[in-house]
Amino acid sequence: MVRGSVGKLVSRSLSLASRWQQQQLRRLNIHEYQGAELMSKHGINVPRGVAVGSAEEVKKAIKDVFYSEKEVVVKSQILAGGRGLGTFKSGLKGGVHIVKTEEVEDMAGKMLGQILVTKQTGPQGKIVNKAYLCEKLSLVNEMYFAITLDRKTAGPLIIACRKGGTSIEDLAEKFPDMIIKVPIDVFKGITDEDAAKVVDGLAPKVADRNACIEQVKKLYKLFCECDCTLLEINPIAETSDNQLVAADAKLNFDDNAAFRRKEIFALRDSSQEDPREVAAAKADLNYIGLDGEIGCMVNGAGLAMATMDIIKLHGGTPANFLDVGGNASEGQVVEAFKILTSDDKVKAILVNIFGGIMKCDVIASGIVNAARQVSLKVPVVVRLEGTNVDQGKRILKESGMTLITAEDLDDAAEKAEHSLHF
Repeated sequence: MVRGSVGKLVSRSLSLASRWQQQQLRRLNIHEYQGAELMSKHGINVPRGVAVGSAEEVKKAIKDVFYSEKEVVVKSQILAGGRGLGTFKSGLKGGVHIVKTEEVEDMAGKMLGQILVTKQTGPQGKIVNKAYLCEKLSLVNEMYFAITLDRKTAGPLIIACRKGGTSIEDLAEKFPDMIIKVPIDVFKGITDEDAAKVVDGLAPKVADRNACIEQVKKLYKLFCECDCTLLEINPIAETSDNQLVAADAKLNFDDNAAFRRKEIFALRDSSQEDPREVAAAKADLNYIGLDGEIGCMVNGAGLAMATMDIIKLHGGTPANFLDVGGNASEGQVVEAFKILTSDDKVKAILVNIFGGIMKCDVIASGIVNAARQVSLKVPVVVRLEGTNVDQGKRILKESGMTLITAEDLDDAAEKAEHSLHF
């Protein structure tokens, strides 16, 4: 019985740890139109396009850029894949449309300001603040190209496939032999031989081979110079005039490089992110929203994951991962409470602090100040232990607040779960 419980606890811990690691690695994601503009600056062939955010901008783009075009591609811009097969909450099917030039304004109007739901957004969808108007290219062949970071080779890895324009996961399952991988020596950089292997994997039909090799080298140069963690083009295509063109653009960047890539990180679109995570980042807090009912405020990532495990073990579900760190101020604790109480799903809050560097009296003062600024309508369970614990408990007791105190983590999780039913 004990072995089974421990096994379940370990399994949950590993699952939560994996999810935390996946989501906590913050990587800047930019829109397609921004990626295309960046690639163009690096000499990479991209379709002619203009991003628009209003009816006036649409009219100007048609007049200045697309006046001689019969048809234009209108692409909704959200930070999620599957736009073409998505559905707007207004009822419009598809986030990418090819329309006659005179219909562009109407189509863009149906997209801007609307919520687009795709397989990657979840049912809540994402708002479309920009539409990307592109020239319609005559494509004769579509392929797949990507550069990512590979743990095994400890460096960049170029992935290419002679088929593209559809899910690379599906292609990998159906045609695994079509996908080639070319690891790049991070010290030597990409060689002509490396680029040639990639082009052979793409197997272009009409584009000049040497010109394709140069495009691959330019893409690698962009990847390195801009501190990318992912550069994906699906499709990278050949046009009827024998050009290799990046018909799509998905780029992610390493947040650790923000200090030296200010112009790129200025492109961040916080309207596409969870507002709670945006607020947490501004307050220098580590926050990840989950789907449960018990809001957690803990110091230290390990203790936070253990807290979520214990909540689950007692039948509850954590509403978030929130680590205030080892040196949080009262102000940060107040911000943490504001974030927790902004979530309508939160029906109880569990504060679990083990005071080492983080002192219990600072947390207690923050809780009291937060209660004065935020209308606390849910039960708050507090477990304090460690540095200045007696001062912390005294501050809470003298505050007059109605709190549920706990002696240890197990007791705290049990009381938090029970509080949901009263």
